[in-house]
Amino acid sequence: MLKDKVFVTRRIPKSGLDLLSKDCQVVVWSDALPPERQALLDNVRGAAAILCLLSDRIDAQVMDAAGSGLKVISNYAVGYDNIDITEATRRSIPVGNTPGVLTEASADHAFALLMAAARRVAEGDRQARSGGWKTWEPMGLLGVDIHGATLGIIGFGRIGQAMARRARGFDMRVLFYDPTHPEEKDEKTQAEKLGLNELLARSDFVSLHAPLTEKTQGMMNKEALDKMKPDAILVNTARGGLVDQGALADSLRSGRLGGAAIDVSDPEPLPVDHPLMQLENLVITPHIASASHSTREKMSLMAAENVLAGLRGERLPNCVNPDAYNKTLHR
Repeated sequence: MLKDKVFVTRRIPKSGLDLLSKDCQVVVWSDALPPERQALLDNVRGAAAILCLLSDRIDAQVMDAAGSGLKVISNYAVGYDNIDITEATRRSIPVGNTPGVLTEASADHAFALLMAAARRVAEGDRQARSGGWKTWEPMGLLGVDIHGATLGIIGFGRIGQAMARRARGFDMRVLFYDPTHPEEKDEKTQAEKLGLNELLARSDFVSLHAPLTEKTQGMMNKEALDKMKPDAILVNTARGGLVDQGALADSLRSGRLGGAAIDVSDPEPLPVDHPLMQLENLVITPHIASASHSTREKMSLMAAENVLAGLRGERLPNCVNPDAYNKTLHR
């Protein structure tokens, strides 16, 4: 009896691949770069499962290419804006993700970026390596205080709340904006819920942890950035599409905004000639917020477990579209 074909769109940590290989025919895209569109369509043909990354657009065309035997899609990520969830649900295909496991690593990195931008760590590193460090300077590379400052968090889910816990260790006052959060105050972190405009106006640091949706696309535009304090710092470890990058570049270049630190961009990677890349008051990392050995191994296992459950006809351990199981919706 032939084993189910599972197409994995990039090489992921060994733990997940080993688990899949026990019972499945695993086909892995081995190049460092994601498969181009035609390669993706060619490789999913006959697949019973697709294990994909955020860089892979999984839409109706890909599902058609896989064929009627496609049983499950598993995303190696928490977010899933790269997958047409409505289409998958219509076809009764459950979609899995990897929530929870990368919360702490992602919050660690977000806070690291906040600190790096506040204390101009990347600028100092460049100066020291280039020979620009001549002496101790009383006015050299002055940054802003983190201790006692106000942090505004946009999106108060798992990672946003983990960010708030870290901020409390620095005696920061924490504000948050999240229309879906039921409480006006988070008792664990003492974070206060505010409207978006008030949060922007009162925060010394603004950290983005919202999902990318039609409503949040480009939410940090010129109007929003202009509401922030002149010396405030924007941190984005969520999705590049949340920020109008042209407006952010203008705000940083003009000094209207003190600084920014980003781990995500739109597109990814950000072209080296993009205006943002020319600015000293921007810290950028290549989408590595969850990049710790243990976190990525756990993500690999969770993604594989979603695949195996789907192939067995069981409910996925982490399913983002439970309506896919409601057969009455798709008659």
